[in-house]
Amino acid sequence: MTTTNTKTTEVIIVGLGAAGAAALYQLARRGVKAIGIDRFAPPHDQGSSHGETRITRIGVGEGAPYPPLARRSHEIWRELEAETGADLLLQCGALVLGQRGAGMHGRADFVGQTIEMARRFDVPHEALNAAEIGARYPQLVLAGDEAGYFEPGAGLVYPERCIAAQLEMAKRLGAEIVTGETVTAIKRDGSGARVVTSAGTYAAGQAIVTAGAWAPGLIGAPLKGLAIQPQALHWFTAEDPSLYQADRFPVFIWVHGAPPDDVFYGFPIPPGAATQAVKVATEAYEAIGSPDGFDRSVAPDLAETMYRRHVRDRLRGLLPGAVKSVRCLYTTTPDSDFVIDRLESGTILASACSGHGFKHSAAVGEMLAEAATQPGRATPEAFRLGRF
Repeated sequence: MTTTNTKTTEVIIVGLGAAGAAALYQLARRGVKAIGIDRFAPPHDQGSSHGETRITRIGVGEGAPYPPLARRSHEIWRELEAETGADLLLQCGALVLGQRGAGMHGRADFVGQTIEMARRFDVPHEALNAAEIGARYPQLVLAGDEAGYFEPGAGLVYPERCIAAQLEMAKRLGAEIVTGETVTAIKRDGSGARVVTSAGTYAAGQAIVTAGAWAPGLIGAPLKGLAIQPQALHWFTAEDPSLYQADRFPVFIWVHGAPPDDVFYGFPIPPGAATQAVKVATEAYEAIGSPDGFDRSVAPDLAETMYRRHVRDRLRGLLPGAVKSVRCLYTTTPDSDFVIDRLESGTILASACSGHGFKHSAAVGEMLAEAATQPGRATPEAFRLGRF
C-alpha cells in the first residue's frame, strides 16, 4: 500500500472545517493516528464555518434525525470548554417565529415542526403567541398573527473558536495537521485509501472527506445533485445596543411569508463580540459551479436589500447601512438534509450540511470517528446518498 515519499497513517481527513475538525479531534481522543489536510489554514473564511456566530438549538424543525445530534454537540462543546478554557457555547435562548404553516428548509409549518420535535425529544421550551412574543421582546415589530417557539437552552456557538479548540486538542492528543496543500485526488488503494495533494501523497486505512463546497469536485458523480450557494451575512448597528445584548435578546429565526426567501435569522450582540452590531442573514438560492475563484466580496446592494426586505420593518432601532458584510458557502442537497455516507470506494463522506450544519458538527465528528474505526458501523439511513 505504500511507496517511496508516501506518508502513512490510520485515517486521513480531507477538509478541516466544522465536521473535519470535529472528526480529527474525536479520532485523536480515541488514540487513532490521523492526519487532517486543508488547503487553507483553519479556522478560515473561505468556506462555510465562519462569521463569528452560528445558531444552535436542540428543537430542530428540520426533522427527527437532528435533535440527538444537536444535544450531543452541546455536551461536546462543554467538554471542550473545560479542556481548553475557551468560550464556545452561549445559551442565550432561541426564538423561532412566523406565520402558522410557513415553511423553511423544505419543511412546511416550520414553527409547528419545531414544537413537535421539542416535544418528541423532551426539549424544554415554550409555545408562544404573538402577544406573548411582543411583550417579551419589544425589539420585534410583529404583524400579530405569528406563532412562536422559545428554547431557553438554545443560543449560539462561535464557529472559529470551536474549530480552533478541536484542532488544538487534536494536535495535543497526537493528530497531525497539514495546511496549504490542495487535495487533487482520493483513490482506493487495496483495502485503504491514497490521498494525493499538490505537495505529496498520503496513505491510510480510511479516508474521510469533509471538504464542504469542494467535496463535489473531489467525489464527482455521487454528488452531482448538490448545489453550492453563496450566502451573505450582515451586521447592522443598533441605536440602543443595550436592547440587543445577549442577556436581553435571543437568537431568532423568522419565517414571515410563504415564499422560501421570506425567512431571515439573527443574533444578539454577544459579550465581547468582535463586531458590536446585530448580525442578520437570509438564505439565497443562486448556485455557483465551483468555490474556486469565487468572489467573496459583498456588493453594497445586498446589504441594502437585506435591510429593506427583512430588517427595517421587523427589528426596532437598527440603522441602515451594514457595518460589516461577509460571504460564506452552503453546499445544499435537493431535500436540504445532510449527506453522511460510506461510498463504494470505502471513503466516508460528510458534507452538504444544507445551511443548518454547524450546530450538529461536534456530534457528526464523533459519528465519523466511530464509522472510521468500526468498519461495519452504518451511517444514518436518513443521510445516505441512496435516498436520491
